[in-house]
Amino acid sequence: MTHPTTYQIKTIAEYHRLMELPAPAHPLVSVIRFEDTRRQLKHCSVRIIHNFYTIALKKNFNGKLKYGQQEFDFDAGVMHFMAPRQVLAIDASPAEFIHSGWLLLIHPDFLWNTPLAQKIKKYEYFGYQVNEALHLSDREEGMISDTMQHIAHEYQSGIDAYTQDVLLAHIELVLTYCERFYQRQFITRKLANHQLLNRLEELLTAYFKSDDLANKGMPSIQYISEQLHISPNYLSRLLKTLTGQSTKQFVHDKLMDLAKEKLSTTDQTVNEIAYALGFEHPQSFSKLFKSKTKLSPLEFRHSFH
Repeated sequence: MTHPTTYQIKTIAEYHRLMELPAPAHPLVSVIRFEDTRRQLKHCSVRIIHNFYTIALKKNFNGKLKYGQQEFDFDAGVMHFMAPRQVLAIDASPAEFIHSGWLLLIHPDFLWNTPLAQKIKKYEYFGYQVNEALHLSDREEGMISDTMQHIAHEYQSGIDAYTQDVLLAHIELVLTYCERFYQRQFITRKLANHQLLNRLEELLTAYFKSDDLANKGMPSIQYISEQLHISPNYLSRLLKTLTGQSTKQFVHDKLMDLAKEKLSTTDQTVNEIAYALGFEHPQSFSKLFKSKTKLSPLEFRHSFH
């Protein structure tokens, strides 16, 4: 088995040299057209680690990308994002590696001591957990492409006292567009999203049937998101869009459905049911049940007799 070739790229200038591009006009920010890269991929399997942020709009790419441990849901005309020191795996033939589009590189030093330095870390699409690429319409592609070109034009026009502020504004505009497009994608990519919802249902059903519920308590949001390979925030936003509920509310509702089943079909006491459902204190179970049903567990049970 052939081991992948790994490239650890520390600076934007180093990336330009690797891709046989002219030296960057700005040391900390660069916009690259993939069509302008002259280096041909000689290896079918490579791993790339950048020490800077990358935002890519790729078109006509036919190889396979893996980000973290997840293969990208990748197609023509989509975007993907990498934070510093994350790993992007590419499996492609030299012919498949040839593609078009735009690449924006942002070194963390450029953001130092600016509000965007912290804000950029909060965008979920830079996380390994978000393995679904961002699919764009032709109009959205045009908006991203235009903004990328504005960034390039700004630093190519010469660097002065206003350059950083203008570049930061354009970069934040790109990030805001992408945030909007991801939110739109929650709605438009209904099949993929409902498949994820089905996986969540199956995960909770299996957990509730296992001994984990009684021994470990309710599954945490972190546990659920890790099992689904998405971030907790991404899961929460998806559920809000599809169900109008937070992850915690969704789990509680499923747990109360199980509680209703036990109350109506078994002779277990309320305390026994509470412990079986992972509650450390039966009072907590009774309080949650009443908040969901407007009835106490015993009142609910008596309604069946």
